[in-house]
Amino acid sequence: MKPVAYSVSQVLALVGISRTTFYALVKAGKIPVRKVGTRSFVLAKDLESWLESLPVLHDFGGAE
Repeated sequence: MKPVAYSVSQVLALVGISRTTFYALVKAGKIPVRKVGTRSFVLAKDLESWLESLPVLHDFGGAE
């Protein structure tokens, strides 16, 4: 079963971004965060929407 929400730590691990970058994206309004008590969550659909909004690279010339 697919999760409906992810913790901040899960988002960082899934996407591979730093906590600083994550909170900068939240502050910019790019990733909405929900609060339950002291816990912060990102809805799976919101994370997917943000990922889908990122630009598509058509010519990936770099080696990683």
